[in-house]
Order: sequence, then structure tokens, then C-alpha cells
Amino acid sequence: MTDEQTPAEDVAFEAEDLTQEIEALKAEIAAMKDQALRYAAEAENVKRRAEREMNDARAYAIQKFARDLLGAADNLSRATAASPRDSQDAAVKNFIVGVEMTEKELQAAFERNGLKKVDPTKGEKFDPHLHQAVMEQPSDEVAAGGVVAVLQVGYELLGRLVRPAMVAVAAKGSTGPAPAEPAAAAANPYAASGEDAGGTAFDTKA
Repeated sequence: MTDEQTPAEDVAFEAEDLTQEIEALKAEIAAMKDQALRYAAEAENVKRRAEREMNDARAYAIQKFARDLLGAADNLSRATAASPRDSQDAAVKNFIVGVEMTEKELQAAFERNGLKKVDPTKGEKFDPHLHQAVMEQPSDEVAAGGVVAVLQVGYELLGRLVRPAMVAVAAKGSTGPAPAEPAAAAANPYAASGEDAGGTAFDTKA
């Protein structure tokens, strides 16, 4: 304190310094709160992403294994379709029944694990996300852009395409009822509450 300053002036200067220091501390606290909120939000995002990835890994773990079994399922389907059902030989009949039971059990195992056939009905609208057009042909029963025939069924795992259905599509100029809309994709029962695996993410290279 100089000779010219009074005690009152000295107290005023100290109060001003304290006010500035308090304001600086408040600003620092606000910045730290903002930083803490950002870190908390980032941690929550990481947690949600990890949960989503874990759900996907659990849900689609059998995708490659299931794809390897599709050839066996196709062969069983061809065998039952070409089987001589009118045969009078008891041994042949029993063999056919055994093959049919094997095919049904395999399809039931697929269903239990979320692997479902993509088998569009005649006249259903062609869906490039689920179907692969291998040929076009004119039709007087199906409108242009509709499925005329299924050459090989496809499969999807909880809404994710494993193999597209190979189909013949009605060519331009075909007449018939408007194509029916395809059924909605199945929801992912392994996903956390509020999440869905159906939709746009199709992986054919797992």
C-alpha cells in the first residue's frame, strides 16, 4: 500500500482481484464439466458400439457354416423332388421317407437358428436385395418385373442375405396382375432391446 492509498482503496483492489480469480475458476470448472460430459458421451458410444458388434458376432457366427451346408440342403431338395414316389418297392419307399425326414430336420435346424429360405412366390415383385435374375421371359400370367419361377432358393440369416434366390423374371411387355410386394425381413432376436438387424446391411462374404 502506497502512502496515497487508503485502507478502503486497498480492500477494493483485493476484492477486485478475488472477483477475477473466482470468475477464472468458474470458467475453468465449466470447461472441465464440458470435457467430462464429452468423455462420458464418448464412453457411452464406445459401449453401445461394442454391444452392437457383440450382438452381430453372436447372431451371425453361424453364417459361414450355414453357407457350407446349403449345398447339402440343395441336394436333399433335388433328391426329394426327383424321388420315384409311385414305386411299389418297400425299400425304395422307406429310403424316400428317410431322405424327406432328413431334409425336414435340416430345414428345421436352419429355422431354429434364424436361417430362412428366400423362396419368392410366382408373381412376387423382383427384389434386387434378395433375388438374382438369371433370365427374363415373357409371361401372360405375371406382369413385367415379377418373379416367374424360382430356379434356386436363397437363404437369409436374420435379415442378412447369405445367398440370393436365383429367379426368372417376367420381361417387359408381359401382362398379368401387378407384382406382389415381398415379405418384410425378420428381426434379429439376438439384438439388444430396440435394435434390429433387418434392413440394408447384407454381407455375402463372411
